[in-house]
Amino acid sequence: MLELIIKNGLFFDGLGTPPRRCDMGIQDGKVAALAPCLSQPAREVRDASDLWITPGFVDIHTHYDLEVEMAPGLQESVQHGVTTVIMGNCSLSITLGDPTTLANMFQRVETLPTVLLHKWMQTAVAWHTPQEYVDHLRTLPLGPNVAAFLGHSALRAHVMGLERSLHAHADTAELTAMRRLARAALEAGCIGISLDMLPWHRMSGVFCGRPLPSHHASWQEYQMLAELCREYDAVVQVTPNPQNLWSLVAIIRMGQGLTHRPLRLTVLSALDAVVDRRLWRVFAPLLFFCNTLLRGNVRFQTIPEPFTIYADGPITPLFEEFPSGVQLNNCPSRQARQELWSTPGFRDQFRREWLAGWRKTFHRDLECMDIVRCPDSRLVGTSFAVWAQGLGRDVVDVFMDLLTQYDTDLRWVATGANDRLAPRLALLRQPYILPGFSDAGAHVQNLGYYDGAISLLKQAVTTGFLTPEQAVARVTGEPAHWFRLNTGVLRLGAKADFLLLRPEALRAPLSPQVAIHDPLLDGATRMVKRGSQQLLEAVYIGGTPVLQQGQVLETLGREPCGTVLTLSATSRTQSMIRSIARHCINAKIVDHPFTDYWDVFVLKHQNPYNIALHVLGVLIFYGLLLGARLLHTPWLLWCLPLSQFVGLLGHYSFERSHIDWRDAVFSWRASRCLNKMFYRVMTGQYGDDMRRALAALQTYQQSGQAVSTAPEHNVEA
Repeated sequence: MLELIIKNGLFFDGLGTPPRRCDMGIQDGKVAALAPCLSQPAREVRDASDLWITPGFVDIHTHYDLEVEMAPGLQESVQHGVTTVIMGNCSLSITLGDPTTLANMFQRVETLPTVLLHKWMQTAVAWHTPQEYVDHLRTLPLGPNVAAFLGHSALRAHVMGLERSLHAHADTAELTAMRRLARAALEAGCIGISLDMLPWHRMSGVFCGRPLPSHHASWQEYQMLAELCREYDAVVQVTPNPQNLWSLVAIIRMGQGLTHRPLRLTVLSALDAVVDRRLWRVFAPLLFFCNTLLRGNVRFQTIPEPFTIYADGPITPLFEEFPSGVQLNNCPSRQARQELWSTPGFRDQFRREWLAGWRKTFHRDLECMDIVRCPDSRLVGTSFAVWAQGLGRDVVDVFMDLLTQYDTDLRWVATGANDRLAPRLALLRQPYILPGFSDAGAHVQNLGYYDGAISLLKQAVTTGFLTPEQAVARVTGEPAHWFRLNTGVLRLGAKADFLLLRPEALRAPLSPQVAIHDPLLDGATRMVKRGSQQLLEAVYIGGTPVLQQGQVLETLGREPCGTVLTLSATSRTQSMIRSIARHCINAKIVDHPFTDYWDVFVLKHQNPYNIALHVLGVLIFYGLLLGARLLHTPWLLWCLPLSQFVGLLGHYSFERSHIDWRDAVFSWRASRCLNKMFYRVMTGQYGDDMRRALAALQTYQQSGQAVSTAPEHNVEA
């Protein structure tokens, strides 16, 4: 007898295949049966006739490392359909290190409330080994599944001592110790290592204002950790320094796959920044260069909605990128900040740096910065520029006066990126950019993007920029596959982490951020999203219901539902991986049942415009050969590469399929398939070939035989 049957739902498997009406049976926390009509007996039968069945969402960038210790249910994410979180990002984790040191790293970088840190410190312990930490995570009554990075800043401070880690390069003995501990962390179950090169991620505590330890590492140290992750096919998460172009060059060099297996590398972040409206166009060609020409395996991350940040007076991460703002954030109290404002020359310094246009990532446009709370109610709802205009005064002077007078009683908001729909959707559609960067669990008073996956689904349904099945896959199976996590897909034998969604609610607008008084924070402010209650009928983790009709159940955080996820094991040998690389379909589908390259070729050429350009390329090829022969002009043969160019243009413009450069230049298999495609298209049989290959691939993926293994050269043209 099955424990639960979900009947008549529209079933999405998380692989991007078209949805179908299906019954799903659950037993022992796993998917035990999938069929159009299950007749087996069950303890509970639930009708889902008007609902979607989807895998639970995967949040790839969170900072829940401290919060999961005190509230392992992670309710704020679960009530938006998240059933898997990845934490330990931006070089910050608690895998190793002294609790006080770790707290001083987290507090300022992630602007965590003091009350949260105090609660954690009361029970925090220092782990002696990474294995002890991972074993400890397994004892928690986890709500969602949890996967963790080893944070480089935590590792560096643990090995070198905090003071030395904040200014020195590691010596040979320290590098050896870091390598040993990092290897132990990967063996224990960490999914990779997170690095941070951003100079305005700063310490609190004794070394207040200094950039995090990871920022001070040498290239040799970064490279050593990257090579270790390459060995395990683990992930390196890195935040580059936007004020130093060479940091991005170093990251690209680190991930290249020309000379060895590509590094699985995820980078923050791809955004349509207000400060530079052209920047978003750089990411597609940059990722094409990294993943195709350099044969890498790089994924940027973007946020699926406008990136709006709230600030309390001068205390904001947005001020960390210029020196006078850093000085304000360094001040421990309101009195200290007011004394700083009155220091001779400080206001002139602030004005000069605020107006400087060089290397800024926050726009600092006072016309786009709105006041949302102030003791003087007349200011609420206006921008600083509008208020200054009404006073007939210089806007920067008015801004400084208000910060001085009201300090953190003045709350303001600004949108820094992704506020334009078309560029945002273009980034979200890009196959090498993953929806993520939610920062869930961090900056709790500044932002709350716990519903990023739902925001993507809403935009897909209302604009059509992705099909529903593609949108579901983008926030479930696709990130899980790339991070090598055994989650995000619903098929026989898979863990029963799934959602029941009301599809009509996906046409609602994106939910605004709202402030609540969070009991976990003793009533302190947390920015959150609401509105998912109307969308989510139920959330199940491991077959256990944790949310019903929009309401979180009491079992969440009290009984274990989620598990600690580690890198998926694979039995693939290197020779098999190389074979898969030669037969790769695209960046999302690297494992399949096909041994005849014709089937792979068909699946790489499905877009009608791409097919038409390839047919044109064949005509150009034979036309040039015939012209050279009939016209006795052999110089026409120099134009033969035009036929390859036309085919590559089809891939780049319409269908980003994998291109092996041996095929692009010349290979007998590519030549055979191109000629066969031409014949099958001309005789009207190519559509049958596509349908047959797609059906075979779908059957294979739903059977559970597919493994989460990236090829040695996973690239697209």
